[in-house]
Amino acid sequence: MALPVVAIVGRPNVGKSSLFNAIAGEMISIVEPTAGVTRDRISAIIERNERFFELIDTGGYGIVDSDQLKEHIENQIQLAINSADVVVFVVDIRDGLVPLDEQVARMLRKNDLNVILVANKADEAPMFPRAAEFAKLGFGNALCVSATNNLNKQLLVEKINEFLKDKSTERPDNIEMHLAIVGKRNAGKSTLTNAIAGQERVIVSEMPGTTRDAVDVRFERDGKTFVVIDTAGVRKKSSIADSIEFYSYVRATKSISRADVVMLLIDATEPLSQVDKRLASFIAEEYKACILVVNKWDLAKDSASTEDYVKYLGKMFPQLTYAPIAFTTATENRNVQAVLDLANELFKQAITKISTPKLNKAIELITQERLGGRSKAGSLPKIYYATQVAIKPITLILFVNRIDLFDENFRRYLINKLRDHLGFAEVPIRLLVRPRRRE
Repeated sequence: MALPVVAIVGRPNVGKSSLFNAIAGEMISIVEPTAGVTRDRISAIIERNERFFELIDTGGYGIVDSDQLKEHIENQIQLAINSADVVVFVVDIRDGLVPLDEQVARMLRKNDLNVILVANKADEAPMFPRAAEFAKLGFGNALCVSATNNLNKQLLVEKINEFLKDKSTERPDNIEMHLAIVGKRNAGKSTLTNAIAGQERVIVSEMPGTTRDAVDVRFERDGKTFVVIDTAGVRKKSSIADSIEFYSYVRATKSISRADVVMLLIDATEPLSQVDKRLASFIAEEYKACILVVNKWDLAKDSASTEDYVKYLGKMFPQLTYAPIAFTTATENRNVQAVLDLANELFKQAITKISTPKLNKAIELITQERLGGRSKAGSLPKIYYATQVAIKPITLILFVNRIDLFDENFRRYLINKLRDHLGFAEVPIRLLVRPRRRE
């Protein structure tokens, strides 16, 4: 059953994202003094008093946007309103009632919604009387809150729950897999996100840097719930222009860290860049299952064969040799389902548990091949015992005779051999080496 939806709306710079983060209890939406930072619908699942609802942050209504995204942003606001059971209409008690607040109010009245009027930035009680003028908007007396100070936050949540009392209180389905889509600007991440979700969930524009936040999009396949994370396009560090871009980059890297599978989206129409290489290195350092998704292949296939491009990727991303490669055209939904199926397969590999006897049998077979070379002292690296201690990533501990004999080259050789024997050919393996425990 779908969760009840609570949408936060209002004009730019009234503190919608701050209020969203305050209710969620964590920094999810980017908060900046600059108007228009939030563009897409940002959502989070909230639990209060054993009741669950989906909270949605929206962009500022009526924003004058230099990137010409006003229509896109307002379309996302309308989509949020259309799905909402309750709307939290935020105004700024410091600025007082302004004409744009009245425009938002007229829009909400057309939709016949349950509306909670909230006067934000009421940091001190003496400011509360200023909220009286907002009663003209037609939604009763405004609840005075301060998102930055958490003032009356609990009272607001109680009001939300009162409106939702007749709605389902069922716990949302567990998330089967978190799938992060990362890449440089204009690679097609938002287009791919919408194609996977099967709806216009995030803004797609030719304007570079359209997506700023990391946007979690829930969708269902075969009775299971998944989350695809659309992230901001990454640029070279030297090109990051402001704090908004910095926070966007931080959220993109955090999305990699919390994902089960990462799609590194590559623009087939452009040469691989330092940004692509940096993202590949970060994915490898985080030991993440990864798909190299070559997008816009319809525009590049005449100049290169898939075989040649696979070799090119292998040369440019030696740290991700385990990652499978897929070719897509997200704008035409071409090969998108196949990529999603591949992500599911990688997830299954990443959660594989190998029995200790099977693992040690594989180690024995590898050892019998007598590879690894001798040290100057004539000693051979020897593995006495191995065990798996974690999944996502698959983590193995080897108890050995001498740690210094297990250098990076030999560990890489062992990992490749273990892939052959154990069946996780396309996911990372973390190998830990420990001295043998003595009685």
